[in-house]
Amino acid sequence: MRASDEEHMAQALVLARRGLGLTWPNPSVGAIVVAPSGEIVGRGWTAPGGRPHAEAVALERAGIKAQDSTLYVTLEPCAHEGRGIACSDAIVTARPKRVVIGLRDPDPRTAGRGIERLRNAGIEVEEGVLADEAAAVTLGHLMRVTRGRPVVTLKLAVGADGLIPQGHGKPVWITGPDARAHGHLLRARHDAILVGRGTVLADDPTLTCRLPGMSCRSPVRVVLDRRLRTPPDAKLFEDIMVPVWLICAEGESLPTADLLHAQGAEIVPVPIDAHGLIDVQDALETLADRGITRVLVEGGPSVARAFLDADLVDEAVIYEGAEPAGGEGLTPFAGDGLDRLTKSGHFTTIASRSFGPDRMTWWRRMRTCSLVLSAA
Repeated sequence: MRASDEEHMAQALVLARRGLGLTWPNPSVGAIVVAPSGEIVGRGWTAPGGRPHAEAVALERAGIKAQDSTLYVTLEPCAHEGRGIACSDAIVTARPKRVVIGLRDPDPRTAGRGIERLRNAGIEVEEGVLADEAAAVTLGHLMRVTRGRPVVTLKLAVGADGLIPQGHGKPVWITGPDARAHGHLLRARHDAILVGRGTVLADDPTLTCRLPGMSCRSPVRVVLDRRLRTPPDAKLFEDIMVPVWLICAEGESLPTADLLHAQGAEIVPVPIDAHGLIDVQDALETLADRGITRVLVEGGPSVARAFLDADLVDEAVIYEGAEPAGGEGLTPFAGDGLDRLTKSGHFTTIASRSFGPDRMTWWRRMRTCSLVLSAA
């Protein structure tokens, strides 16, 4: 590995992050073409909807300058044809001298075949450059391929007393506008946002991304609603351009299904567990089958606890306001406080940030990336 490889791969990873939340069912990938002189002659990242791929964009921008260049790409170029030729074949045609890859793709349609094609064409291949960082960016795709479910980020907002404010038919904010804006950026970087029906009743949220100019990046809105009792006049249905998926119990009589469907909702039945509740593992697998790779769970305490109890939380973003939630506040995990996650020994802090008087901490399950990489 050359001294500049990590630097250029880090730039490709920055590009890959731009597509998070937009490219499902495909992973968001970044690519950079570097001429022998060291000049960057092409950049690309996966386009919305997953096509064209990052490599195709970067090589097209590089044009003839791609010959004898070095291509940096965060994930192994695909070896299967979809709506265009396989990226590995497009790279062979462009004739770079060398390809540097962050991470091998565990998708069985590629899984080393892309690298093999490049080497068979006489192209030098270096893999594993900034692999851990590439895995973190690509984790949703890796989880979907190797474990059959999306990556799950749990978002919580609590007061200074560690409690969640209780809504009474409208949102109650415990943090200031800067922290809330960061929360909306989280929404924009996920494929879907998930809540329980209780949150819809308590807060009547829209669950869209309301950052200026970013409404088009609102994720699919998913509601766990076993008996389909979401009110037809909920604000969820005011924006018909953003999909609403209602996950309900499979095999039950659901008389409101047609009414909610008429409001724009898509009805998604899943199995229930031994307690008669929606099985969150099955719900995630169903979302993965529909192409979802990254889910932001913003549900109330019961939903948060269900995901934590099922060992399905991969990351957690916790916002703490400066004021207490007060006597009506709810414990974050339906009877358990934040310690249930932060003191469990299973999560480690990967980032922290202040937004005025508010504080954000970002937690990641320890060894998640390495476990997924080993499974691949």
